[in-house]
Amino acid sequence: MIKSWNAGQNNDLSSRMSLQMVHESALCVNGVRKRQNMCHQGFELLNGLSFICSDKEIHQLLNQHTVDESIQMQINLGKLRQANDHYKGDLLAIDPHNIIAYSQREMVMKKDRPTNPSQKVLQTFFCIDSQTGQPLCCMLGSSGQVITNATIDLLKMVNMIINQPTLLLADTGHFTSNFLSFVKHEELFEIIMPAPNTQKVYTILKEMDYERKWAGYAVGDKDYFFDNNKDRFYLLGQRSGEVCRDYKYKGFISTSKEDYLKMISQDYPERWTIEEFFNFESAMGWNRASTLNLNVRYGKMSLALIAQAASYQFRKKLPKPYRQWTADTLADSIFRGIDGDIKVVDDTIIVTFYNAPEMYNLRNNYVNLPQKLSHEGINPKIPWLFDFKLDFRFK
Repeated sequence: MIKSWNAGQNNDLSSRMSLQMVHESALCVNGVRKRQNMCHQGFELLNGLSFICSDKEIHQLLNQHTVDESIQMQINLGKLRQANDHYKGDLLAIDPHNIIAYSQREMVMKKDRPTNPSQKVLQTFFCIDSQTGQPLCCMLGSSGQVITNATIDLLKMVNMIINQPTLLLADTGHFTSNFLSFVKHEELFEIIMPAPNTQKVYTILKEMDYERKWAGYAVGDKDYFFDNNKDRFYLLGQRSGEVCRDYKYKGFISTSKEDYLKMISQDYPERWTIEEFFNFESAMGWNRASTLNLNVRYGKMSLALIAQAASYQFRKKLPKPYRQWTADTLADSIFRGIDGDIKVVDDTIIVTFYNAPEMYNLRNNYVNLPQKLSHEGINPKIPWLFDFKLDFRFK
C-alpha cells in the first residue's frame, strides 16, 4: 500500500520515509524529546535507512500527495482488513472527533468540555466497527466541509470497504434531513441516532402509544417527517417510569422500525465503542495536529491507520489482560520498553531482547520467526530491509 501511494519500488527513499511515519505512529511519537531519543536507539534501521528524516523532509513528502491518494490508501487498507476478518461489518459507529490544533491559522475556538478553555481544533470524522473496535476510515472537516457532507463522503468510503447490510450508530450531531435521506436511499445502510430535545419531538413522544416490555420500561414508534422532505423516518420512543408523574422520555430517529426494541436496548449502546477507540488509540496520531494543510493531514492520518492495524494484529498475540492497553502504554512497555541489540547472521537480522517479561508471551510467537512465516505461506524476506529475514532471541 505504501509503495502504491508513493508510486515507488522497494528501494525508493519515499516509501522508507513513509515507513518512518508508520513506525512513529506505533511508538506514539508526538514530541521533540521522544524524537531525540530515537536517534540513539537504531530507529533509522527499522525503516531501512541510515538516518532519521527531519520534520521538513516529512512535510515535503506528504505535500507531494493529494487528498484523493490518501483516501484511496484508506480504502485499500480497509479492504485488506475486511479480508482478514478485522471487521464484523453489520454494526458501525460514526462520530466526529476534535483534535487539538497548533496551527498558526485563524480558526474557530471550541471547547471540548464546558469547564475547559476554548482552543483551536481540527474536526475529524471516524467510522468504527462497534463489535471489534477497529477503524474503517476517517475524513477531515474544514471551513468548506459541513458535518453532513463530510459524513456522506465518509459513508461512501465505507460502502467501498464493506458491501453488506449495516446498521449505523450516530449521535445527534448528524440529525439533518439531507444526511438521513442519503442513508435512507442507500440500499445497504440503516441508521439510528438520538432525537434532539425539541418541542416537536417531545410532543410526539408524549402522545405516542407505548408497549410495556418490563417494569418501568416501555417502547413505541411513530412516523416522522421533516419539513420540506417527503421521506418517511421513524421516531422510536423509550419511556421509563411506572406512573404518569414519573415518566421520562427518550427519542431515537431511525430509517427502520424493524425490531426497534433490539436497536434501542442492545445495538445503540454499542456506539460507546467509538469513544473507547479515541481514548485508547488517539496517541497514535489523532490527538494533535501541527498543520491544517488538508493533503498533509490526510497523508499523516492514513499512515497512522496502517500503524494501528499492525498494532491490532500484535495485540491479538498478547495475553488477554494486555490487549486492553492504551496505544502509548503498549509503546512504552513493549515497543521501546525492552532492552536489546541487533546483529546480522548470513541472510537474517537477529534481534536479541534482554529480560523481556515472560507474561507477554513474546517468545512463543517470535522465536524462529522465518520458519513460522514460511509455514503460514508468507515470504519471510522483508522488502524494506533489503530482503533480509528477521528473527528474535530472548535472554
